Amino acid sequence: MADAASRLRSLAEQMLGAPLPLRVRAWDGSQDGPPEAPALVVRNRRALRHMLFKPGELGLARAWVAGDLGIEGDLYTTVGIISGLVWERGEDARGLVEALRDPDVRAGVRELVKLAGPPIPPAPPREEVRRRGHLHTRRSDKRAISHHYDVGNDFYELVLGPSMVYSCAYWPDARSDGTLESAQRDKLELVCAKLGLTEGQRLLDVGCGWGSMAIHAAREHGVSVVGITLSQEQAVYARKRVADEGLTDRVEIRVQDYRDVADGPYDAISSIGMAEHVGSERYLEYARALYALLKPGGRLLNHQIARRPQRDETTYRVDPFIDAYVFPDGELAPVGTTVTQLERAGFEVRDVESIREHYARTLRRWVARLEADWDRAVRLTSPGRARVWRLYMAASALAFERNRIGVNQVLAVRTPESGASGMPLRARTWNS
Repeated sequence: MADAASRLRSLAEQMLGAPLPLRVRAWDGSQDGPPEAPALVVRNRRALRHMLFKPGELGLARAWVAGDLGIEGDLYTTVGIISGLVWERGEDARGLVEALRDPDVRAGVRELVKLAGPPIPPAPPREEVRRRGHLHTRRSDKRAISHHYDVGNDFYELVLGPSMVYSCAYWPDARSDGTLESAQRDKLELVCAKLGLTEGQRLLDVGCGWGSMAIHAAREHGVSVVGITLSQEQAVYARKRVADEGLTDRVEIRVQDYRDVADGPYDAISSIGMAEHVGSERYLEYARALYALLKPGGRLLNHQIARRPQRDETTYRVDPFIDAYVFPDGELAPVGTTVTQLERAGFEVRDVESIREHYARTLRRWVARLEADWDRAVRLTSPGRARVWRLYMAASALAFERNRIGVNQVLAVRTPESGASGMPLRARTWNS
């Protein structure tokens, strides 16, 4: 079919109601659009069928993960353009129904159907989560965590680097060009400082990942640490690291749900990048469980990604690409909601620090590491899984940069009835 690219680009502009500042390169070798612009590569007609049968973000994601849709040129520029035209407009099947009232749009869809070939819905890529059962039970949480984290420790080493910290690093300033490893070390030390850790204390690290926080706290501050994760692969890796560091007498790594921890009280609790998995219906239960595990005067450091509040919170929907391919069942809440829930559980919130820009920089470093060793990343997982990680990390970097999402460290205390919080009088001086 000759000149598919110009037809696709014209149809896209017609249906979006806006210019498409991208080149389009199609399966027939044709291309159309500004020659200096990045290109959206439609490798076959199956990509169109993905988008027709699942209009909006999920259809685009399926085509990308399957390898039917690609990008030539700067990834961030292209993702930024597409997010402005589709994702940030919230286009989905309901929006398409509204658009189909326009006769020109209906004609465009008919033309797209002709271009797409046989009207048979393509199977979703095997990397897509198949939803089963209720959300945020112990079983479903374990399954969701396994989907994201049990994809191979070697793959995570490739992306994260030697620190093996899968959360936002902490950079000295905007001009800093320090290593990712030093910035991750600074983040772990910031958490320890906010918790006021001292030798002999007990720390619970909820969602301990590959053990980096537990090891740092035990080695640098002399505390005893229990780290819990739902990922068997993470636990095996973390235990080996603990043994290699000679810290088995001070660090215990468990495969355990936070709801099943029963050996409190702890002097401090760190929860870094874990609370996003809890879900709004369970969040108060989560906060109360951590409160009950702390001794009076104990501190909680809750490090959590946040979304912007919506005018009508009942309209909030989990991002379909993230839910289907990245963090199944994950939910983001505004930071104000998180603070309120912690307070409802009994905590006194003492400090909230936004480190949004730090996460954008961290994600760009992860994407660079993935792209630099792409062939090995594909061998370690699958082509589809590597494409998922590349897209989600690049899109997330842009979302942090544009203030679509943020990340905050909330420091809270189980303040005793006497009111003696044990906190310093001056903010940001963490040891009294």
